[in-house]
Amino acid sequence: MTDQTTTPGAGAASGAASDAVSITGVSRVFTGRRGESTVTALDGIDLTVSPGEFVSLIGPSGCGKSTLLRLIADLDQPTAGEIRIFGKTAKKARLDQEYGIAFQQAGLLPWRSVAANIELPLQLHGMAAAGRKARTAELLELVGLGDFGSKYPDQLSGGMQQRVAIARALAESPNLLLMDEPFGALDEMTRERMQNELVRICGETQAAVVFVTHSIPEAVFLSNRVVVMSPRPGRIQGILPVALGSSGQRGEGLREADGFFDAVSEVRELLHGAPAEAGARGVENR
Repeated sequence: MTDQTTTPGAGAASGAASDAVSITGVSRVFTGRRGESTVTALDGIDLTVSPGEFVSLIGPSGCGKSTLLRLIADLDQPTAGEIRIFGKTAKKARLDQEYGIAFQQAGLLPWRSVAANIELPLQLHGMAAAGRKARTAELLELVGLGDFGSKYPDQLSGGMQQRVAIARALAESPNLLLMDEPFGALDEMTRERMQNELVRICGETQAAVVFVTHSIPEAVFLSNRVVVMSPRPGRIQGILPVALGSSGQRGEGLREADGFFDAVSEVRELLHGAPAEAGARGVENR
């Protein structure tokens, strides 16, 4: 994938159908119950995500990363601005199942088997039983759980449960995945294994991904671009293209590469508010 070095929001205003996600001038203000106080969670966000691109959102707690993901998913609505998913409104994209979503907690139904959990969105949308079973078998193989379809969530490790959640998110072959710290509750070794699995899965599915994380190494390992957000009110402080090869082809050895450590350092500096030199370092500034 070609790394993009355009200014944040360049092309966002067009909301082109070719963009997986187009965010233009988005703000979100929360008002107290009696209208007495307001909190500005997001302010003037402009961002585009290309088809097949992996973009991570990173920033301090409370900067609006998860709020932005919820707006993209139409789980909340912006106070101002516009969001379009493949040229559609966020609501239309949700109704058309344009995206799959995974959260920090796998959210599996304990009374349903692994296969039945993956089948659930297909069942809700009326796919015939034979088609559901075939698609579920395909997804179980994709996430490396081909022998676990008959198991139940409490028989799986945390990492395996997250693989099931990812398979469920992919059930309807979405062109976009929205992921809110899906590996945040895992131990470090499991987390790295899951990152490797996600790289492989994204390489096979070619879905675009918007990924929320607090981990700088995770963002760098997975992403084509890392979006660094400021403390509240959340604004885009900078965007770092990660020129370490396409996300679907990255392997375990990448974590030991000099370029990986350099990118981690650049993201850390952006998070700490150091000025970035866009021309010299490939970082986009607002």
